[in-house]
Amino acid sequence: MRILLIAGDAAEDLEVMYPYQRLLEAGHEVLIAAPTVKKLQFVVHDFVDGFDTYTEKPGHSWPSDIAFADVDPATCGALVLPGGRAPEYLRNDRDCQRLVQHFAEKGKPIAALCHGPLILAAAGVLTGRSCSAYPALAPDIEAAGGKFVDSEAHVEDNIVTGRAWPDHPAWMREFLRLLDD
Repeated sequence: MRILLIAGDAAEDLEVMYPYQRLLEAGHEVLIAAPTVKKLQFVVHDFVDGFDTYTEKPGHSWPSDIAFADVDPATCGALVLPGGRAPEYLRNDRDCQRLVQHFAEKGKPIAALCHGPLILAAAGVLTGRSCSAYPALAPDIEAAGGKFVDSEAHVEDNIVTGRAWPDHPAWMREFLRLLDD
């Protein structure tokens, strides 16, 4: 299956690379879409004792395959929305919203992690749904008409959400299960 992975500069390194490589390992084709075709710069967020929020350091750089405007979502069977800071600006991109709305309307599997659900909220697909995310986003989920759930792998219909990269095993296990259905 061809899977679309939405990323941008400052996407969380682990949240892009883990699903990218795990999905390739499972035999899927993964297409990385971004606002433009370019080499993206990812970041690494970490948790430090005594620090009130996460820290950020430069991560890997990786090329995008296609610009949002050039994606025909009908050619993809599933969608992945990693977190990091990228969703803060990607959510405002009309083509990004169009892509997310396609997957939601068609009931295709969607995996969103950490700050990735900000894109779901901006695309208007959380109304009446429950969703996990980085816990600080609970007010954003609720403002978008959703219900925040603190879970490592929350599944509602075609959408699997989780809190952050420590949830990878459970989150990806549930997403792969949806892909097999």
